[in-house]
Amino acid sequence: MIITIRKSTLIISIIIIVLLLSVIPLLGERVLVTSGVNRRLPIYSVQTQEKKIAISFDAAWGDEYTLQILDILDKYNVKTTFFLVGFWVDKYPSHVKEMNVRGHEIGNHSSTHPHMTQLSKEQMAKELNSTGDKIMAITEKKPNLFRPPFGDYNNILIETAEENGYYTIQWDVDSLDWKKIGSIQIVDRVVRNVKNGSIILFHNNSEYVLEYLPLVLEKLRSEGYKIVPIGELIYKENYYMDHTGKQCKKSNEK
Repeated sequence: MIITIRKSTLIISIIIIVLLLSVIPLLGERVLVTSGVNRRLPIYSVQTQEKKIAISFDAAWGDEYTLQILDILDKYNVKTTFFLVGFWVDKYPSHVKEMNVRGHEIGNHSSTHPHMTQLSKEQMAKELNSTGDKIMAITEKKPNLFRPPFGDYNNILIETAEENGYYTIQWDVDSLDWKKIGSIQIVDRVVRNVKNGSIILFHNNSEYVLEYLPLVLEKLRSEGYKIVPIGELIYKENYYMDHTGKQCKKSNEK
């Protein structure tokens, strides 16, 4: 009798262990799914073997240096990407036209420069489409690149941008020109951190932009980098994002 009880207890224990071993992996999968695996990322940089990078300018306030920036870019025959806020477009439509005429790419930087993650999906779409329509009216080109104000994003924002025809763009090299740290520090910071596929962040109203921009362009070119608009750097299809926000090609093409 005692032996029978012990045998049945052993069998029950084995069954419990087997069940636990089969359930634990499933629990692990669930934890992974809910702890960030499905998190969407914007494009911070691009995986490429080419020494190719992109320079971008955010324009939300001020325009005192804009035309001079365009002249410097013309001098070095460099095309860049300007991300424009809707109220800036309203205030400086002639500058928007000039950017387009001179061959630069124009991206969307929202309508009112809010923290987009604090908005509803409908409000996000309104922010995007309002500015997109304004840019389209001036340039006859619909923008397809979007940079979130403050670099603030979430899954809903990236998905809403995609639904409205936009690639969400961040940066992997922050010049910190908005901190007014001085031209030499800005140049050093950019050149030290840039690599193949980098996206560099500048601002059109930076106090030292007319000083540091020629120095950055000369230094990057001396190191063999080709500077292109973001739209010519990123992959438009057949890609995946790694955990750092680097856009990677799925095949060996390009």
